[in-house]
Order: sequence, then structure tokens, then C-alpha cells
Amino acid sequence: MTIDSRRKDEHLRYAEMTNSARQGQLNDFDGVRLLHQALPEQSLAEVDLSTSLIDGLTITSPFYIEAMTGGSKKGGMINKQLASLAAKHHLAMATGSMSIIFKDPTTKPTFEVVRQQNPHGVILANLSANASVDQAAEAIDLVNADALEIHLNSAQEVVMPEGSHDYHWLTNIKKLAARFPVIVKEVGFGMTKENVQLLADNGVAGINVAGRGGTNFAAIESLRGKRIGQTVDWSPLFNWGQSTVESLLEARSTNHRQATIIASGGVQTPADVVKAGALGATAVGVAGFFLHQLNTNSSGLDQLIDDWKQNIQAMVLLAGCHRFTDLVNAPFILNPQLESYVQQRHLKI
Repeated sequence: MTIDSRRKDEHLRYAEMTNSARQGQLNDFDGVRLLHQALPEQSLAEVDLSTSLIDGLTITSPFYIEAMTGGSKKGGMINKQLASLAAKHHLAMATGSMSIIFKDPTTKPTFEVVRQQNPHGVILANLSANASVDQAAEAIDLVNADALEIHLNSAQEVVMPEGSHDYHWLTNIKKLAARFPVIVKEVGFGMTKENVQLLADNGVAGINVAGRGGTNFAAIESLRGKRIGQTVDWSPLFNWGQSTVESLLEARSTNHRQATIIASGGVQTPADVVKAGALGATAVGVAGFFLHQLNTNSSGLDQLIDDWKQNIQAMVLLAGCHRFTDLVNAPFILNPQLESYVQQRHLKI
């Protein structure tokens, strides 16, 4: 096993450790309440959950399987399981970072399995923000991807023992966005309204604000570092960043033109998906929670996904909406902490 493949497996192991510890904990989604509409004036069957991941790319479910893994034997097995579920439930799916294929071509099958298991579904190919145009084209071709997902991971790289310390990314993102449909995604530390506006102004098709509350890569890389003798205490960064809800409120205050807003980070319930929709997300990615379910009860994840669809459909109806995309106009209430955040950041929601 190469060093890079070993790192992939360590990410999976430590992600499960940290995600397990957070199951059931309160997060900022609990600070958002949608108002019940007593007169929905429609049937449940009329509720439409389809939405656009990006302009021109329609998905039938508003939640999808967000980037997790690949690049190792274990990662390939997990990708096979997730892609099979994605195909069965008609969910979009993002691969884990495919950058490893350029160092170790033998890892390509661990990503190719995603398209093999889901030949007709929507797939996103995930790469780092410094990927070249040629690398992006190769990654897209390998899995016949519908779009390119570029991750922003400066907080992870800072802590990562072998991480990069150069984060000049915007020019390259603009270049990639001019060639491919690009979704830019944080890895769990959120975005500000200024970040969202800058990305939209540089031509990206989608912006995944991916806030604090889900998989914590600062904590994961710190655990990896301790294993090899790293002495820096990185714990001050474990609570760094904006939550997913705060990041959605930031994005709601921008003119993001044609770029769709996507949410991920700490999504653990179908109610979180609906609340994200009300805050402006056109789609919602789920990673750590699904990984935890897969590890603890793989057969149960199949039923859980079906349960989520039915719950989301019911909640959209009870919020008085005909479509998931109508939720952006549904009334909601914020708790005092989130209301204070909105006021201090001068957000227009």
C-alpha cells in the first residue's frame, strides 16, 4: 500500500471515530424552525422533490451522497456499496478526491467502480483546487462524470503533516470553470458571503458552502499527525469556521448569479435537508452520517434513504410548498444565536 492509499484509509478510520462521537449532538440546524402550514391544499403525491444540482443538471432527490473516499482497497469497496445504493435510489454521488490517480494509476479502479455500479446516475469527479485542465479532463473521463467538484481544504492542509502551504487557487478555479461545469466545495469550514460572491463572479456553476458541524478534517489530520509524532497542538482549530447554517445565511445575502448554492456538513436528518432548502440550498450533500450508517448497519442504510425521501416529501408539503425548490420562500424562524449572527454580519435574508 502506498503512502497516499494509507492516508485514504486513515481518513476513513478517523472520520468514523469523530463522526460517531457527534451522532445525536445538537448543531445549528436545530436553531432553524420552519412554520407549519395547516392548509397545504395539495396531495402528498403532488410534491416534487426534483431540483437542479447545477444549471442544466437535474436530480430527482434533493439530497445526494457527498465525496468520501476512493484510492485504496477499502475505499473502493465503500465506493461500490455507496454507488449501488445511489443507483437504486436515484441519488447523485460525488467521488472522493481523485488526485491520487495521477500519482498511483493502480487506484483508478477504486473510482471507476462508481460509474460501473451506477451507469446512468449523476456523478461528480472530485479534485483539489490546483488540478490542471488535463487532470480534470482525465478524472471526468475516468468516471464519465457529469460535473467536476473542486474542494477547498486550506484548514485541512495546514494541519496535515504532509500538507501544502500554498493556497493560490482562484485563478486556476476560473480556468477550470471556463472549461467544465464546476462545483466548488469547502471541506467543512464554511464560507462567507464574500467567498460565495467571488466564486460566483469567477464563473463556477455551483457553490457547496460545506460548513462546520460534519466531518472535521482539522481533528482528523491532528490525529494522523500524533500517530507519526507531530508535536503541534492543533486543537484550537477544531471549532474553526462557520457552520453550514451560518454559511447558507451568508450565501443567501449574495447575488450569486447563475451559481447554485449547495449545502453539506453536519446533515444528519431529513429535517436538516428541508431546512437547508429553506435557507437557499438547491441540493444537500451527505457524507459522514451516511458513512457512519454504512459502518454500523450497512443494510439499514438502504431503508434509511427511503425513509428520508418520504419524510422530506411530507415536510415540504407541511411547509406549504409544492416543490423542494419552493422552500426558499417558506417562512422560518432563527434562534437568538443565529439571529445575532445575521445582525452582526449585516446579512440580508
